[in-house]
Amino acid sequence: MMNETFNYIVLAWIALAAIVHVTMFFVTAPFGRHTTDKWGPTIDNRLGWFVMELPSLVIMVYFLLFGSRSLESYIWVLFLFWIGHYINRTIIYPLRIKPTEKRMPLMIALNAIFFNLMNAGLNGYFLSELALPSDYSAAWLSSPQFIIGAMLFVCGMAINMKSDAMLIALRRPGETGYRIPRGFLFDYISSPNLFGEIIEWAGFALMAWNLPALSFAIWTFANLVSRARNHHQWYHRTFPDYPKERRAVIPFLF
Repeated sequence: MMNETFNYIVLAWIALAAIVHVTMFFVTAPFGRHTTDKWGPTIDNRLGWFVMELPSLVIMVYFLLFGSRSLESYIWVLFLFWIGHYINRTIIYPLRIKPTEKRMPLMIALNAIFFNLMNAGLNGYFLSELALPSDYSAAWLSSPQFIIGAMLFVCGMAINMKSDAMLIALRRPGETGYRIPRGFLFDYISSPNLFGEIIEWAGFALMAWNLPALSFAIWTFANLVSRARNHHQWYHRTFPDYPKERRAVIPFLF
């Protein structure tokens, strides 16, 4: 595929992210605390997480091992950051979730599979077939762009994982309800786990400095800001004593 054609596809993908961002302020994704049976057949929640995140892991492992440029220069470093994140999201996180009666609509899982096929496909194809190895040389590893991006990625992933662990720990064995999370970044925002992911992929976009990586950062923001707003509103509806000073996803701002 020519670079120009590829770039047009990525730009169209970014435009779709903008549309989805606006739409999600009016439509609440029906999984987790927002689960409903109005969206058709459902599947086990943990199975749903595994199935919908798996394409991102498999596609990037494939491009790393079989791409024509993946092991030239230090492009493989970006693959490892991505794969590390999706090992957690695909395997570790679903195993940590406590079994509940809540299920995930199959439609949500299918939509997520489509997103991950496109997102990982665009990023993996660019890095393995179109990227210039000279852009990811040893000098790149010591550049401020890479160092700051890597720090953001690691910091965001740590925030995401710690926040997930705190949310999981809120439920005692056998419990199915929800409680107000407290401590850490939960004292400032309702969804620090989503805030962490936004930071992660902003860091990845900075490290990679290419259009597909930027598209993922934009999609992450588009998806998660509106989802965090929905969580924030749900907390206020559900708990009359929910802290009024907390923001939804960005400390002190939103």
